[in-house]
Amino acid sequence: MSPKFQPQAPGPNRLFCSEDDLKWGDFRDDLSRDGFAIVKGAIPRERADKIADQMYSWLESFDLGFDRNDLSTVHHTKLPVINEKGMCLNYAVTHEDWAWAVRTEPGVISTFEKVYDTHDLIVSFDVVNFGFPNRKDIAPNTPWPHQDQDPAKGGFRCLQGLVNLLPNGPDDGGLIVCKGGHRLSEQFHRDMAWEDRISAWTNEWYGFTDKGMEWLEEHGCKWEKLCAEPGDLLLWDSRTPHYNLSSTTDQPRFCIYTCYMPVTEATQEDLLRKREAFEACVGTTHWPNARHVGSNIAKRDGVEDPHNRLRPLNEPALGERGLKLTGIPYITA
Repeated sequence: MSPKFQPQAPGPNRLFCSEDDLKWGDFRDDLSRDGFAIVKGAIPRERADKIADQMYSWLESFDLGFDRNDLSTVHHTKLPVINEKGMCLNYAVTHEDWAWAVRTEPGVISTFEKVYDTHDLIVSFDVVNFGFPNRKDIAPNTPWPHQDQDPAKGGFRCLQGLVNLLPNGPDDGGLIVCKGGHRLSEQFHRDMAWEDRISAWTNEWYGFTDKGMEWLEEHGCKWEKLCAEPGDLLLWDSRTPHYNLSSTTDQPRFCIYTCYMPVTEATQEDLLRKREAFEACVGTTHWPNARHVGSNIAKRDGVEDPHNRLRPLNEPALGERGLKLTGIPYITA
């Protein structure tokens, strides 16, 4: 391995979301205190608008009848498979050139560099969100308050993020967060240890029941809808309870989930699994160390979608920084 790819561990200025962290004078104070933050203009507006245009073009490229200028064409028969929460998981979408343009945007990367105090980061191959308003053709998007962290593993472990790409006001759907809930997470799970968990496919997901929601309210936690402009980066501690809602206006919501972590927190086994995911053009969850790897085979009406894609429509051309974010250059074997 070339010496230039020897990773450095996070430095002494890493954020830990503790009381001692209220010292930065920037978004890190919000993140530590509230469990979330908004970084304005992480991607310049002109580039954000271009990416949104490319996302529309990608949806239209399936030639199923979707037309960005006619919301009546928003129908599951005219679109790739997108679930009720707006998430598109398949079709190699997470490796389209415009998705990688977001991941390699300097203003996005530098934000996570500040949090972890290191340049040696890897990035998730997370899902893309195409949220359309007033959909009657699929199941309704009901609230699903949850945190994306194993209750048995406390402390600040993962910083989640999304880049917003269309105007997103208070009624336009999007991210709902429980302010301050991250600081109470360990206490919550001690107090609520008696309660049966909502079943999940991974321990790194915890769903809040009605009793859990009552506990949060009793302890002063308030839910807040985050609003953003194209190019804004939304961040939240993985312990922060959150969910998303659909728009009640005529405004669609487009965003790309993106999350980074120090490469030193990934094992060589993780990096090998991540390389396989990159080469197969499949997605991961928000965990950059590829704890779980997805598939490009979407199911439509119970059978494989005949419009499935195993490669991106437009392959990304990664420079040195983009390649490092895949984790591949850090593989020693």
